[in-house]
Amino acid sequence: MAPADVDPTTHISQAYPDRVEVRGRDLTGDLMGRLSFTEYFHLLLTGREPTADQRFFLDLLLVAIAEHGMMPTNVAARMTLSADPGSLQGAVAAGILGCGPVILGTAEACAQVLEDAQQEVAAGREPAAVAADMAHAVRATGERMPGFGHPVHRPLDPRAERILELADERGVSGPHVELARCLRAAVAEVWGKELPLNVAMPIAAVLLDLGYPPTSVKAVPILARTAGLLAHLVEEQQSPLGFLLAREAEEAVEYEAPPGE
Repeated sequence: MAPADVDPTTHISQAYPDRVEVRGRDLTGDLMGRLSFTEYFHLLLTGREPTADQRFFLDLLLVAIAEHGMMPTNVAARMTLSADPGSLQGAVAAGILGCGPVILGTAEACAQVLEDAQQEVAAGREPAAVAADMAHAVRATGERMPGFGHPVHRPLDPRAERILELADERGVSGPHVELARCLRAAVAEVWGKELPLNVAMPIAAVLLDLGYPPTSVKAVPILARTAGLLAHLVEEQQSPLGFLLAREAEEAVEYEAPPGE
C-alpha cells in the first residue's frame, strides 16, 4: 500500500481497450507517425514535447555516447549472452548494471557539481572563483574531479569538444557550459597539468542549460548505451566473442596461492 501522504498518481500513460494515452496525447492518433523516437523520449521524460534545440541536442548526445568499443559494459553483456544465449534481455541488463560512477554515471555526478556551483554563482560569486574553490576542495580530498580525465582520449575528448562547439554555434551555451569551461581552467591550474574534459561534463552542462532537471541527466547515457549494447549482442549472436573475451581475461591474470599455504 502507498503511504498515506503519497498521492498514487502517474502522469505518464494509461492503456484503454481502444487506445493508449501518453502524457495526455493519443498514441496512435497523434504521436505515432509525427514524433521521432528522440522527441518521444523527451515527451516521456519531461511531459513536454521538445523545442528544436532540445531535440537537436538530445539527438546529438544520444549519438555521441551510444557506442565506445569494447567497454566493460559491452564485454559483460557479450559474456552474459555467451553463458545464456536465450537471454537477450538478461545480457542487456548485465551491461546496463555497469552504468555506475566510473562509466556513464559520471554525467550525473557532473550535473550535481554544476548545480552546486551554479547555486553559488546565483548567490553573487564569480564563476571562475567558484570553479577554483571546487577544484581545490576536490584535490585536497585526493578524489578525481567528475568529468575530467580519460584513458583513451588525450589531450582532448573529441566528443566533448564537438558538443561544446555545437552548443556555441546554436546559441544554447549558458551558465552551466560557462562553469564547465571555468572548471577546465581551474582543474588545469590546481592539478598542474591539462586533464581532458571528457564527454560527461558537456553532456551535463548542455542538458542543464536546456532546462532538463539534474535527475534526468543519467537517463540519457543509459538510453544511448542500450542501443550500443543491442548492436554488440546482435553481433555476438552472429560472431561470438564472449568465450574468447573470457579466455583472454583468464590468461591475462596470474593465479597465486594465498600466503602461508
